[in-house]
Amino acid sequence: MLYAQTTPAQKRRALREKLASGELVRFPGAFNPLSARLIERKGFEGVYISGAVISADLGLPDIGLTTLTEVAGRGQQIARMTELPAIIDADTGFGEPMNVARTIQTLEDAGLAGAHIEDQVNPKRCGHLDGKSVVDADTAIKRIRAAVDARRDPDFLVIARTDVRAVEGLDAAIDRAKALVDAGADVVFPEAMRDLGEFAAMREALGVPILANMTEFGKSDLFSTDQLRDVGVNMVIWPVSLLRLAMGAAERGLDALASAGHLRDQLGEMQHRADLYDLIDYEHYTRFDASVFDFTVADSRATKE
Repeated sequence: MLYAQTTPAQKRRALREKLASGELVRFPGAFNPLSARLIERKGFEGVYISGAVISADLGLPDIGLTTLTEVAGRGQQIARMTELPAIIDADTGFGEPMNVARTIQTLEDAGLAGAHIEDQVNPKRCGHLDGKSVVDADTAIKRIRAAVDARRDPDFLVIARTDVRAVEGLDAAIDRAKALVDAGADVVFPEAMRDLGEFAAMREALGVPILANMTEFGKSDLFSTDQLRDVGVNMVIWPVSLLRLAMGAAERGLDALASAGHLRDQLGEMQHRADLYDLIDYEHYTRFDASVFDFTVADSRATKE
């Protein structure tokens, strides 16, 4: 009921322990707090909060238009509703190194388990689009050092994302990743890897966990968790997948409503009211007030509402 019982510190420690064990941890992207609860219920190890999803939710493109306040606020709303650790996309840190430091402390206070900072220039763009530009190595290193120095909980994960692969090639991306690890990064997120061999090369070159981005319609093939595990990947995110699924279903439903004037034929595609109430733990709110949940929801799948 209400918010998670596991503290942010406990979530961070648990994530650290899983990474130290060598276990592959899976982080589907939550587009709201309710979807984070569903991710937890389905047995995943963590929740990812995508900057692209936050932007899209506001009706904006993913080009650095969101603010730290918006990102941290959404991150807090999601992180506090699940017992799982949540990591968040912090773009370029919302400014210069001092801004990066403030970003990390703000995200710590919001209950996140980690954040990734990237080496793109501002205004940034989606990592799987052409025409990206990256900052020089010195600037990228300063961002990561600022993040590491600013955190107060040593278990908060500082994840260094590098977009160098798409701009300067794999060898340059490996060199950049090594420099970011030397600067203190706990995890490296090499964006837009082309194939499993590139992930394997990155794994061989680095002594820290690496994160794979399995976003649809991008530069990388959609590898399975078994394939990624076999080449040494430690974390996997599916940043926009649930939003895409939800919006695709919403579009089909609206088309049906516009053409047929009703949604009777779509009931089988909907989450049943009983399942929704179960997911939000409606019944347990009676512990505070018995008058809140004083009814029974029929769970007949033949009469979905």
